[in-house]
Amino acid sequence: MTKIKSLRVHDVRFPTAAAGDGSDAINRGDYSATYVELATEGGPTGTGFTFTNGRGNEITCAAVEALAHHVVGRSPEEVRLRDLTADVQLRWLGPEKGVIHMATGAILNAVWDLRAKLAGKPMWQLLAEMPTAELVARVDFRHIDDALTPEDAAAILDKGRAGLEDRLAQLRVEGFPSYTTSVGWLGYPDDKVRALTREAYAQGWRAMKMKVGGPIEDDVRRARIIRDEIGPDALLMMDANQVWGVDEAIANMARLAESDPYWIEEPTHPDDVLGHARVQQAVAPIRVATGEVAANRVIFKQLLQADAIRVMQIDACRVAGIPEVLAELLLAAKFGVPVCPHAGGVGLCELVQHLAIFDFLRVGTSLDGRMVEYVDHLHEHFEDPVRTRDGRYLVPEQPGYSSDLKPESIAEFRFPDGRAWK
Repeated sequence: MTKIKSLRVHDVRFPTAAAGDGSDAINRGDYSATYVELATEGGPTGTGFTFTNGRGNEITCAAVEALAHHVVGRSPEEVRLRDLTADVQLRWLGPEKGVIHMATGAILNAVWDLRAKLAGKPMWQLLAEMPTAELVARVDFRHIDDALTPEDAAAILDKGRAGLEDRLAQLRVEGFPSYTTSVGWLGYPDDKVRALTREAYAQGWRAMKMKVGGPIEDDVRRARIIRDEIGPDALLMMDANQVWGVDEAIANMARLAESDPYWIEEPTHPDDVLGHARVQQAVAPIRVATGEVAANRVIFKQLLQADAIRVMQIDACRVAGIPEVLAELLLAAKFGVPVCPHAGGVGLCELVQHLAIFDFLRVGTSLDGRMVEYVDHLHEHFEDPVRTRDGRYLVPEQPGYSSDLKPESIAEFRFPDGRAWK
């Protein structure tokens, strides 16, 4: 049995702030990855990361090191979610939220990458082919079993076996639906927004997202620019990145409704479940979407129970890795809400493509209302970068979670000694 012999963590930061890439109503920083490598004796190296925004990496890297003893010396199959989330001394800093939870996600992403590499399968395939009992055993149902029981999860996963091969064949031909956020960062001037929108449309994108949350007149003007370029039939999504209060969100969406937004993402504080419910009721038929910074599976449970969202967004790095994402996908299937993963950060596109494909193949089993976010940044630093065609993701084929950073990229962008930062 392959054992994990050591854990190494790298503070990797890319200087994205200077160009305004990734800028929104709250965030403008350097896209960064707390990057974990799990070495084995004579076997592959498992890699995983959590996404941060600059100096936050210092804290998440320290948290990874504090949790390392839970995995070193064990096989990947022996590592359990609750080993890390229930650490007696560190749990107090959450519980199951924030820095410790994100560090847990980085480690468990690396553990599962190692599992997939040892099996010789891309992550989506490892998960899609896994026996129902094993998938259910990896989910922590504590605090969510009032909404999703192990029996519910098993029934969803068993049902997902029917037609799986047909759905996979469809993906291989058509690709997975996607939308791009690269056209509408808040720090871009109007002429750049127009040019990028026109270029994206020519490349086949028929769904695009813009950032809102600046002065409302600016948001209205920029929305008109994008809608003018994409026409009435393409989808336009909006993302406020949590900056509005509840009443402010409702008032601003009344102004922005003229551009026919498909959804408004993160209209208010991510923990305000009842606030999201009020916004959803007020802005319908515009959908409310959220989840990229939802702290854990319990927040997702409440959003679904409160009928507060019409689109559920998962993030591969915010929560405790693959095991907790499984819980979130199963909750969405139980409540009948489509999942559109968040991918606006370094490496997130590479990870969430696997999660979306697995969801289609084994859990949600539908493409209705499903799209994966795409941003055209930093893919060149990955050994197995995401591939798209005509605005759709192509199925990844290499073993693992597509999470391997190129050694030369680590050397150049590792902080503070990398060449990019010297």
